[in-house]
Amino acid sequence: MARLLDHYNTTVATELATKFGVTNKMAIPKLEKIVINMGVGRATQDKALMEAAVDSLTRISGQKPLVTKAKTSVAGFRLREGNEIGCKVTLRGKRMYEFLDRLVSIALPRIRDFRGVNPNSFDGHGNYTLGLAEQVVFPEIDADRLQHTQGMDITIVTSSKNDDQARELLRSFGMPFRAPKGKGDPK
Repeated sequence: MARLLDHYNTTVATELATKFGVTNKMAIPKLEKIVINMGVGRATQDKALMEAAVDSLTRISGQKPLVTKAKTSVAGFRLREGNEIGCKVTLRGKRMYEFLDRLVSIALPRIRDFRGVNPNSFDGHGNYTLGLAEQVVFPEIDADRLQHTQGMDITIVTSSKNDDQARELLRSFGMPFRAPKGKGDPK
């Protein structure tokens, strides 16, 4: 069993139930899925970039990604409908918890000058999105063999109804949120 899934079942679920006063165990906030998206806009000129992005995302997630295509044509971006412009993967179950564990304990601390993730990146419905500038922070990616660095967006979808419950859920999994700025703190 994944380490974080076991941690959720043994301690986190009961802590959240008592903190939010939830009596029905099905109403306790939990993770539903994690979506990892890589937008590869330059792939319209160079197909090797798309292949490298798919390979990187496969290594990071442990699952083959879906290649996304442009829905409309945009002349300013030299983009035609049907061009391959990105790739994404949706993780659920055991793979989702293993990815979150690697993200929180290995990848995020490897970011240079890391002070925590933004605690305000919730969408109002309990879903959290963070962006990474490059895929090299994951240990599965060999930086020496990498031709181009590629950023990615990671969306964590929870079953909670509001952002406060989702923030507590992610905090209990070890998500390193940045301390909120006080009134006297410099920006």
